[in-house]
Amino acid sequence: MTYPLIYLASQSPRRQQLLAQIGVPFEVLLPEDTLVAEALEAVLPGETALAYVKRVTVLKLQAARAQLKASRQVVHPILCADTTVVLNGEILGKPQDSDDASRMLHRLAGQTHWVLTAIAVSEGRRTHRAVSRSKVSFAPLSTAQIQAYVDSGEPMGKAGAYAIQGKASTFVKSIQGSYSGIMGLPLFETATLLQKMAEA
Repeated sequence: MTYPLIYLASQSPRRQQLLAQIGVPFEVLLPEDTLVAEALEAVLPGETALAYVKRVTVLKLQAARAQLKASRQVVHPILCADTTVVLNGEILGKPQDSDDASRMLHRLAGQTHWVLTAIAVSEGRRTHRAVSRSKVSFAPLSTAQIQAYVDSGEPMGKAGAYAIQGKASTFVKSIQGSYSGIMGLPLFETATLLQKMAEA
C-alpha cells in the first residue's frame, strides 16, 4: 500500500523509526511548549490505564490540530500515540529521575506487566482510533543489573523505565502481543487506521 503523507505529533525517535520501517512518509509536528505537552500526561485520580492512554492520545491530537491550524501549514492527516506500562493495575509512567527508574525496574523484575499503546489518526472531522495491548514478562533482575541499566541512561523518558528494543531486551522472558506496540507504535493498527483514512 502507498501511504499518504502524515504529520507525526510525537517527539519519539522510536515512532519515527517505526513509521519509516513500513514506508509511511511523515513530517514531525513537535509541540511548541514541551512543558505543556508533558503536563498532558498527568494521571487523573482513580483513572484506569486504558482510560488514561485513550484520554492522553485525544488530548495530544487536539493540541496538534490547534497547532497546525494556528501555523497555517498544509493540512495532512495527524497521527498521535501514547504508551503506558501497567503493573497490577498501577500506571508506571516515565521515571522522574534515576531513583524512580530503579524503583520501577525493581517492581517489574520477575513480574508480568501490560503495555498499552493508544493511537489516533485524524483528518478534518474524521478520526480513527485503536488500542494495542501486550503482555511482557521480565526475568528476575539483580540490583547490579538494574543499576547498570539505570546508569546507561536508557530508562529516562521511557514509560515503565525501559526500552524493549534496547539493552532491556535481555530482561524480557516473553511477550504476547505487538512488539512494535511495546516500542510505542503498533504497526498493524497504524497501517489499518491509515488505510481506513485513505479509503474514506
